[in-house]
Amino acid sequence: MRPRRRSGFEPPRRPEPQTRINDAIRVPKVRLIGENGEQLGIKATDEAREYAYERNLDLVEVAAQADPPVARVMDYGKYRYELEQKAKLARKHQTQINVKEIKLRPKIGIHDYETKKGHVARFLNQRAKVKVTIMFRGREREHPDRGRDLLMRLADDVKEIGLIETQPLLEGRNMTMVLGPTKNAGVKRDAETENTLRSEEEVQGDGDGEAAATQPDVGQAHEQVAEAKAPVQ
Repeated sequence: MRPRRRSGFEPPRRPEPQTRINDAIRVPKVRLIGENGEQLGIKATDEAREYAYERNLDLVEVAAQADPPVARVMDYGKYRYELEQKAKLARKHQTQINVKEIKLRPKIGIHDYETKKGHVARFLNQRAKVKVTIMFRGREREHPDRGRDLLMRLADDVKEIGLIETQPLLEGRNMTMVLGPTKNAGVKRDAETENTLRSEEEVQGDGDGEAAATQPDVGQAHEQVAEAKAPVQ
């Protein structure tokens, strides 16, 4: 007979934390460390737990492999919070490296090449790495030097903002090269943006000045009218 299946749904169990605290510490003895880091010697686990409870703190096993295991008295909730904040701060300062990919053909036209080169320059100015791939088809694989020459030409065209991090490498039907941004990447673009903003401010300032300069002086206006009315001798 087949075993009867259980009726109902059992919710998934949460994984138990790796760090054992309080009643989860089952060893008979621990080497106890106080809340201020002081060494309190080897204590029975029940005694160490009561010591922590009297101070409204937790008994946390910090070195399970020691003999006997080392347990420390601390506020476990505060300890976990500080660990999470440190991990969050580390992720925040972690540098993210973006890798963009541009694909070319060995017989690419001049217009298409200039367009692709513009994309590469834009990615490098965004401080991203660029993986350039040459795709060979058919008999084009018999002339890998054409793809290599094209890659080196591209690297030379963007040498002010990009440097070769991975030399051209042929893998199957594709040849790849990786370019990384130089220190100058993005600097020129920021300078151009600043110059544009300055020009706009100067134009606005000149406009105000011209408006003030074009207003005629009242005295000069009366003199011009008087001269116009004077009889011609």
